[in-house]
Amino acid sequence: MSTTAHTARAATLAGGAALALLLSACAAESDATSSASSSAAPGATQGAHDDHHDGEGAATQQSSATPRLTVAYDGGVAVIDAATLELVADLELDGFNRINAAGDGRHVAVATNGGWAVLDAGTWSEAHGDHAHYYTADPVLHEVLVEAELPAHVVVHDGLTSLFDDGTGDVTVVETGEWTEMVEHGDVHVSREYATGAAHHGVAAAAADGSMLVTEGTEDDGVSSVAILDADDQVIVSSDQCPGLHGETAFTGASGDEYMMTGCHDGALVFHGDHAHKIAAPDAFGRIGNAFSFDGSDIVLGDYKTDPEGGIGLTQATLIDVESESITVIDPFDGADAQYTWRGLARGAEGEALALGTDGALRVIDPATGEVVRSIDVIDAWAVPEEWQTAHPALTVLEGMAYVTDPANGAIHAVDYVGGEVWKSAEVGVEMNEIVGVTG
Repeated sequence: MSTTAHTARAATLAGGAALALLLSACAAESDATSSASSSAAPGATQGAHDDHHDGEGAATQQSSATPRLTVAYDGGVAVIDAATLELVADLELDGFNRINAAGDGRHVAVATNGGWAVLDAGTWSEAHGDHAHYYTADPVLHEVLVEAELPAHVVVHDGLTSLFDDGTGDVTVVETGEWTEMVEHGDVHVSREYATGAAHHGVAAAAADGSMLVTEGTEDDGVSSVAILDADDQVIVSSDQCPGLHGETAFTGASGDEYMMTGCHDGALVFHGDHAHKIAAPDAFGRIGNAFSFDGSDIVLGDYKTDPEGGIGLTQATLIDVESESITVIDPFDGADAQYTWRGLARGAEGEALALGTDGALRVIDPATGEVVRSIDVIDAWAVPEEWQTAHPALTVLEGMAYVTDPANGAIHAVDYVGGEVWKSAEVGVEMNEIVGVTG
């Protein structure tokens, strides 16, 4: 990549860190009508209060959006400036915490004891006619909890955020744009609820047209069935042809058609309108457990496991073409002796497939051909742990930059995966586990 292009990518992030005037942000008006499932986040010991970011001196105006990263570690969550890699806040939260972007570019859903706590990463934009104003503030872990016995999958799609409780099989859906309003009011504004009837490790994904993908199963028998429901919870289409169902994605294909897809132990199940299409894996046991789509592309990047007794370390990946209904198995390391885990796959800003290997290198893969077009040395070689909860390197992409955690050294690295170099590195001081980004 040219120096000019690299500089432009770096400037996009660096511009968000510019100093600006201290002033109060505009308070958002609300006509919210419903409220459910809210309580204090258990174990929150720092920043756990409901101070609004619209008070005097609470917000700092910036010249552009300020992307931030949230990382989880055993006992807390930390917020990092994506441009400078400086630590913005370190918030203690008891236990093993998991994180998902809430979908509005500002908030993060933190799966913790009793449900999902809502973390305000303290960066946001406000539209004003033909322009926008940009603000930052101190991150806050709010006393708002989307209650769940065992909080699990969070899916953002079509302006809606769907949260699945593995402990009950219940689904809670909220409008993605209402997170700020919810934390300001101290209530969860539920737009839809659904009970599958039995606890299981499942998933749901709601759409703006009223349809919703939802799984069915039990803890004992597992999950193999999934359905698309209409706005009245009536079945539009269903299928039981997805044994070991895990992993989902909802996206717009190249032609503008909407797709929802789940991974199975023997391939993938794709929903398109009122039809379900099974795409068989080339192996009898060919598990796709995590799927990474890109709007405007028919190609979904998936992980791939052929040994049912194997651990979480994988050597092959899949490119799933929902238009041609085919699965291509690829070597993401182009013959190198390396493995990856599901935390090491992502899609780039132009739909590139990215894979982080145990040799410490980040590969950039052409999703149309499966060809490795670039390899970037980022961290030291590492070993795949036996338990998935054990901290190990994770990958995410934010505003055209890849971010790689380095738990062994308590560090984080920003990688220009188009230019082919590590742009910046910093010590965070904690053994990071998961990572998500917010755009601000």
